[in-house]
Amino acid sequence: MPENHLIELPFTSSQQRLSLGVELELQVLDQQTLQLTPRAAEILQQANSTTFTEEFFQSTLEVVTGVCANVQAVEKDLTTALAHARQVSAGLGLALSSTGTHPLADYRDRLITPSPRYNELIDRNQWLIRRMAVYGMHVHLGMTSGEECIRYNYFFMSFLPHILALSASSPFWQGMYTGLSSCRPTTYEAMPTAGMPYLVGNWSEFEKLYNFLLRSKAIQSMKDLWWDVRPSPKLGTLELRFCDEPASLAEALGIVAFIHLLAHWFHEHQEEWVSARTPLKHWIFRENKWRAIRYGLDAEVVVTRNGKTKLLRKDIADWLKTLRPYAAKMGYEKYLSVIDDVLKRGTSSARQHDVFVKSNDLGAVTRHNVQEFVTGVPQWS
Repeated sequence: MPENHLIELPFTSSQQRLSLGVELELQVLDQQTLQLTPRAAEILQQANSTTFTEEFFQSTLEVVTGVCANVQAVEKDLTTALAHARQVSAGLGLALSSTGTHPLADYRDRLITPSPRYNELIDRNQWLIRRMAVYGMHVHLGMTSGEECIRYNYFFMSFLPHILALSASSPFWQGMYTGLSSCRPTTYEAMPTAGMPYLVGNWSEFEKLYNFLLRSKAIQSMKDLWWDVRPSPKLGTLELRFCDEPASLAEALGIVAFIHLLAHWFHEHQEEWVSARTPLKHWIFRENKWRAIRYGLDAEVVVTRNGKTKLLRKDIADWLKTLRPYAAKMGYEKYLSVIDDVLKRGTSSARQHDVFVKSNDLGAVTRHNVQEFVTGVPQWS
């Protein structure tokens, strides 16, 4: 590409501002051993639905909602899809689970789904990408323009630790307790085009950045950008990609509701947000993410450029108070009640650790995770 030639990156306006789309990555397990097994393709064949798609590893089943107006629609979509997935899986002697990592799985045993795209990724990234036997939830928010997308992108960078901590479900890696509330993001951050995004001020700057990445052969297309938060111009969305896969449907819906309410609050308070805050620096975003990875809800995050900190659990609770009127208007109270419970009683990572401390058995942790997926609600001891 000539250096003076700029490829325009048109943004397809969403038909509905702040519409929702959710993607869940599920673990495919042998029903008897509850170990990961490379049989997602069999579920896809039996299910015969565009709701389910293949993923990089053959032991991963992705569930994708349609475009939803609200969390109630997301709930209806996912409830139907997950019930169908469980039914098909059971008929094949399989089970499903939905935490960010499988407590016992060894990434070296995972088989990759054959495809030219995945072969290219392996050739480029080698061992780094082979380690990524992890599971996450992606949330899409409908945007009306690229400019709007960039504004929301910056806004949600301030809430990345909040949302990540609430979703934390990956304390174990290859049979070892990591000491992290969420170890899944650490597998992504080694990748050259993953992790924290490069921040830009407007859509024109993003187009220039995109062109530079193409010209320098850092990427071949938008699909190669695996940032925590990224614009999806073809879909007309902002995509939040940093969540661990929530352990239960109730937690997934609660987190999506929290995201949606924040987005609606920001829609009405953009000028107030910008005028009341001095924008945080990139290193502060990075530091706050690390603190959420390490300590989860017990993290103290940096909230000002002069270094003032606040307990993350307290900041989430304060924001929930701010968002209550929006939740009442949108009928999201029951979804936020799950977030209230998680704040008081613990995330999936905390629950898994409690099971392990009491049993000294990662098999018991795995059974606990499967049970939470089946019941669709968190199970505290």
